[in-house]
Parts: sequence; C-alpha cells; structure tokens
Amino acid sequence: MFNKEKSDSTEKFISNSATLISAGTVLKGDVQSDNDLRIDGTIHGNVTSNAKIVVGPTGFVEGNIQGTQADITGKVTGNINVKEQAQLRVKSNVQGNITAISLQVESGATFNGQSIMTISTNVVQMNEGEVLHAKAK
Repeated sequence: MFNKEKSDSTEKFISNSATLISAGTVLKGDVQSDNDLRIDGTIHGNVTSNAKIVVGPTGFVEGNIQGTQADITGKVTGNINVKEQAQLRVKSNVQGNITAISLQVESGATFNGQSIMTISTNVVQMNEGEVLHAKAK
C-alpha cells in the first residue's frame, strides 16, 4: 500500500521534470537547467533555466537569475532577467535589477533595484511582395 503511493508520487514528480535544491543544500557555482527549478537551499552562482525558477521561503541565490519566469519568496542578491513574468511574494527580498515583461510585487516584499519592463517581440521574416496581417494583442 505505502510503496504504491510512493511510486505514484515519484512518477508524478519525474513526469514534471522539476529540479529541487532542498533546504540545507549549499551549491557554489553556476546552475543550468532546461526544466523548472525550485531553490529552497543556497546557491552562490548564477542560475539559468529554460523554464520557471522558484526561490522558496528558505531559498537564497547570490548571483544572477535568468529564465522564462521567476517566482521569488526567498532572497536574491543579483539581477533577475526573465522572458515573461517575475513575481515577488510577501516576504521576498531582492537586491538587484529585474527585467521582465510583467512584474508583480506583493505587499511586504522588499525590492531594491531598477525594474526594466520589456515587450514581447515576435520576429517575422518576409520575402519581397508578401503582406503581413497581424492583430495587436
């Protein structure tokens, strides 16, 4: 009975392809991932992901963060550069600049830096004589 439940949860975690840096873990050096990344421990180095990066309440990153999305509840000392949305939760502490399409800062978050809002760029290559019909979002 217990083994089946454990197996099901393990399979579910593997299918999500998320990486967890658990509380109490300290990494020195850069971290790169193609999948979602959750940091509850400490990283002294840059963090890069092609997906979402979550810094949990006990998480600390001393370095730059670059990814698709960032969800910060812990502490970051460094710049955050994401392609989509950056969220700073209630007790988060960010010391650095944030570049994102959208930035959500909850009441109680600490943010010391500059916010640079980017726009989504969809590049379309056209041959001579072609007409592009686009609808604005």
